Amino acid sequence: MVNTEDFSKRLIQMMDYYEISAALLAEKIEVQRSSISHILSGRNKPSLDFVLKILKTFPEVELYWLLNGIGKFPKHSKIIESAPTLFSTVEKDITVKEIPKRIISQEKIEGDIERIVIFYKDGTFKNYNS
Repeated sequence: MVNTEDFSKRLIQMMDYYEISAALLAEKIEVQRSSISHILSGRNKPSLDFVLKILKTFPEVELYWLLNGIGKFPKHSKIIESAPTLFSTVEKDITVKEIPKRIISQEKIEGDIERIVIFYKDGTFKNYNS
């Protein structure tokens, strides 16, 4: 059984992560605004249809996390990175939030990019050649 109060807390956490309001959430998952309001206030429990619409619209949300708090939010993507040693690799957990949302500098760069190197604090790196 889903704890309505905890579900609404997780729903708020999800809305904060995506930086959307309750009205925008209702629009995105195609439900009435009052449905969101009633779930957030604890008046109504979420229906299966409501939960499925969230999962379909927001793929980073895990079912078990949303329903009972088990698991992680957002889902993590595992990426194998080359380590500086010859024969080893390091796994890194990357979340969607770690990817910059906007360009830091609007200054135009002239010329072609030859390569990009990303250095991690643990000494690993990833090399991208054009």
